[in-house]
Amino acid sequence: MKLKILVINGPNLNLLGVREKDKYGKDSLDQIKKECEKHSKKIDLELDFKQSNVEGEIVNFIQEARKQHDGIVINAGGYTHTSVAILDALLAVKKPTIELHITNIYKREDFRHKSLISKAADGIICGFGVEGYIMALDGIKKIINK
Repeated sequence: MKLKILVINGPNLNLLGVREKDKYGKDSLDQIKKECEKHSKKIDLELDFKQSNVEGEIVNFIQEARKQHDGIVINAGGYTHTSVAILDALLAVKKPTIELHITNIYKREDFRHKSLISKAADGIICGFGVEGYIMALDGIKKIINK
C-alpha cells in the first residue's frame, strides 16, 4: 500500500513564478506540483497537493490529514513565523512532518529566523529552492519507513 503524503502550501505561494523570482525562482506552483507528482510516482508515494492563503483552511487540511495521510510536508509561507494555530494543529495530529522553505530563512529578515511550526517538524529543509520539495518527499518517506 502506498504512503499518502499531504503537501501544504501557505499564503502567496500561488504566486510563485510571478513574485520575487530572484528569491523564489521562475517555477509556478503548478509546475512544482507536476514535478512532485512525477517524483512521487517514482518513489511510490501518493500525493495530495494543496495551497491556501487562509490560515483556517490550512488548519483544516492538517486536521483532515489525521485520518487520510501518512505524513505532511508543509511550506507555511508567512504563517511559519506567526501561526500558533498551525503549530497546534500539527502537534494535535501527530503525523510525521517536514517543514519546507524555498529560501534560506536564516539569510533573510530577522523576523523570518523564528519558526513557530518547527516544534512540530521531524525535519526542516530550507534554502534549496524548489528542489526542496523533492528533498522533502524523499525525507518524509524515510522518516515514515524508519
